[in-house]
Amino acid sequence: MSTEPQLPPVASSQPGPLDPVEKEPHAVGSPTPKSPPENAVKFTKAAALWSSLIIGFLVLIVLLIFIAQNTDSGTFHFLGWSWSLPLGVALLAAAVLGGLITFLIGAARIVQLRRAAKKNYKAALR
Repeated sequence: MSTEPQLPPVASSQPGPLDPVEKEPHAVGSPTPKSPPENAVKFTKAAALWSSLIIGFLVLIVLLIFIAQNTDSGTFHFLGWSWSLPLGVALLAAAVLGGLITFLIGAARIVQLRRAAKKNYKAALR
């Protein structure tokens, strides 16, 4: 038998530990779990675009500083051609050309995979 006094049940507008509205009973003294407010802003594609624009501008600023600090000219030779460019500009051009080559190879692969997927989809419908 329990030595605690038995209190009569009291009607309450708040859900009790056995009320089906509340999912789990909480221990005494523990903080109740907080759910996010209904008007919380979600991370959207527009927010991702805005974040990537900010990062892009920061990278652009770093590249401009790099080019401004590397203005010494260098002579470049390629397949009989010869030209002179500032080193910063030459390195930036090489990076851009490398990115374009990577983009073209990736785009060709995506087109190849889309054609294969379309062909497999049409075959599955027959």
